[in-house]
Formats: sequence, structure tokens, C-alpha cells
Amino acid sequence: MLNTLARRGVGAALGGWRSALTATTAQRSLHLPVTSLTEDELMIKETAAQFATEVIGPRVSEMDRTGVLDQAVIDGLFENGFMGIETAADHGGTAANFMSSCLVIEEVAKIDPAVSAGVDVHNTVVNNTISMFGSEEIQARFLPDLATQHYGSFCLSEAGSGSDAFALKTKAEASADGSSYRITGEKLWISNAEHAGVFLVFANVDFSKGYRGITCFVVPRESPGVEVGKPEDKLGIRCSSTCPVRFTDVEVPAENILGELGQGYKYAIGILNEGRIGIGAQMLGLAQGCFDATMPYLFEREQFGTKIGDFQGMEFQYAEVALEIESARLLVYNAARMKEAGMPFAMEAAMAKLKASRVAELTASKCIEWLGGPGFIKDYPAEKFFRDSKIGAIYEGTSNIQLATIAKNIKPLYQ
Repeated sequence: MLNTLARRGVGAALGGWRSALTATTAQRSLHLPVTSLTEDELMIKETAAQFATEVIGPRVSEMDRTGVLDQAVIDGLFENGFMGIETAADHGGTAANFMSSCLVIEEVAKIDPAVSAGVDVHNTVVNNTISMFGSEEIQARFLPDLATQHYGSFCLSEAGSGSDAFALKTKAEASADGSSYRITGEKLWISNAEHAGVFLVFANVDFSKGYRGITCFVVPRESPGVEVGKPEDKLGIRCSSTCPVRFTDVEVPAENILGELGQGYKYAIGILNEGRIGIGAQMLGLAQGCFDATMPYLFEREQFGTKIGDFQGMEFQYAEVALEIESARLLVYNAARMKEAGMPFAMEAAMAKLKASRVAELTASKCIEWLGGPGFIKDYPAEKFFRDSKIGAIYEGTSNIQLATIAKNIKPLYQ
């Protein structure tokens, strides 16, 4: 498969795995392991792995140093269909399943979690919010562009509303005839903002109703009054842009309301549960990528006449880490399959994100220790994986928020 794809080129491979998608992708035996994949999913996984290795890999160090996402990477993501994985074919997407999105996120993260972050937010949060809650007219207007050329951003967080997301202060004031709204406020920590062509903006249309006034608006970047600030200079995932976005009297027509007025809080809660599985996939890929990049060194380096990977003390350590990675994989894949099956998955999504983020940080830390001095310098990838891993405990719900979600779902079983 990979040799065939290589001969045809990564871009040409797109047609192959797109056309191979069938209506039977989601039809799976109930008796198969949760890690089993369909032929379509395997093809997508392999195509993503090849793209990550060949196109992203050579650019990782420079993108991390400069904090700039290479245009060749952006172009390749769109050309290969990785930015519209679940988007319907008639809107320019691939019409694949949620598991396929997770697999692409995972494979890209094995090489660069920063690039993977953008793929995750764009697919599991932005595209899916529009697909799930947007009218046919909204979908037709915005999904084709999001699948083929522009990133999208999810504008929820503000200075005073992080974990308490619904304390947001951004307001949307209706015109006298209700035909339009003026949005004013500032959003912080907005992923993909530097390259976004579309912003999903959560604003309150009636503060007297509390969170029930929160509404989601689709705001094109070119709208007068939209100002994207300078990207943050971050510890990790440095080439994934994270910017403040200011909205000053931004006028949007009422038809740009996504879904129903006052239902934005429901949409945010629902879609972030999906997004947490995506972050779990990113952190899983990070852990596996760091582990794979480090393990060969243990059987090249000798001390006291023995490969360091053959010392029992080392064997126990990498066996433990392998166990943790596989545990995270089972949680992430199970949550993804539950989502696909239409089952409640909020608790499983929280568990997957929490576990995978912890495993990513543990794995990267251990790999630095196993490498010794080389692990502490930028010539080896472990130190970047370590810096990138920390965000997993923070965005799309902190670790404490995941624990609170898990506890909330467990309590009723025993009360």
C-alpha cells in the first residue's frame, strides 16, 4: 500500500483513499477488537502517516524554531483532504467517519503535534459544529471553503471565561428589525486564528438570560471590525497559531446564526466532547511518536559493554510506558467508536483526554531520561515532544475539568 502511494505521490493518493470510502465503513463486527480498523480507515491512516513523514517531518525543527506553519504543509493538508475528513462530499469533503479524523490526528501528531492540533480543532470542532448544527444554507456557504483552502477557528474562551466558559462577556446586539447583529468583545487563546477564514463566535444576545443567551455566529474573517492579534509565543505546539481575536461592532446578518438563537451553550458543550477525543488522539500520537523515535537509541547506545535497552532496569521502564500508551489507545478508540455508534460518550471522552494527556507527558519525560544528555538538546525530538505534551492538560478542558466530568457521570450510579 505505502509503496503504491509513494509511486503515485502523496497528493495523488488522495483520489485513491477518497474513492475507496464506501457506505460500509461504519459496519463493523461487534466481536472485533476496538483497535481493529476497516480497509478505508487503514488507507487513510497510511496516507496520513506518509504525508506526515515526507512533508511535515523535514520542516518540524524550523517550524518549531520560528513558530510559523510552513505553507507547503498547509497546502498539503488541504490537497490530501485532511481538512474536511467528515465533511460531506457535496461540500468538498471526504465523507469519512469520526474514527478516520482521529487516525489522521494521531498519525500527524507522531511527527508534529503542533500541526496535529490545527487538524484536530478544524475537523472535530469547527467543521463538525457547522455540519451538526448549521442550516443547509450555512453548510453550503462555508464548508466547501473550510474543506479546501481555509482554516476555521472556534472562538469561545475569553480573559474571564476559561474553564467557566459561559461567563463570556462578548455581546451581540440585534438591530431594530432583527435582520442583523453587532458583535463586540475579545476572545483569547484562539487556535488556528492566524490562518482562519471563518470564525465561530460565541456571544450573548441577552445577558438577562445568563448562559441561555449565548448564541453561535459564523463570522467571515474579512468582516469589518475583525482584528486578529499577534500569535502567542508559546512553550510548545509553537507553529500552531494561538491568537487573541477582537470583534468591534462586527455586523453579521441574522442568517449567520448557527443553529438557533440562545442555543450556543448546548452546541459548545456537545462539540467539545468530540474535540476532547480528538485531543486524546493527538496526545496518543505524541506519546507513540516520541516512544518510536527514542527506542532505537536504547539498542545503539552501550554502557558497561551492554546495550542500555538490555538492562532489566530499562526493560521495566519501557514496558511500563508501552503499557500506558496502549491503555490510552484503548480509551481513545473506544470513545471514538461510542461517538460513532450514537451512544452517550461524555465520560469516555473525558477519560480518553485525561489519560492520553498524562501518558503523553510521562512518555516524553521518560524518553528524555532514557536518552540522557542527547534528550535534553534540540537535535533529538524528545525535548520538543515534551514541550508539546504540556498543552494536553490545559486546552479543551483542563485535567480537573475532565475529572469533574467523570465524577458527575459516576455519582448517579451510586446515589
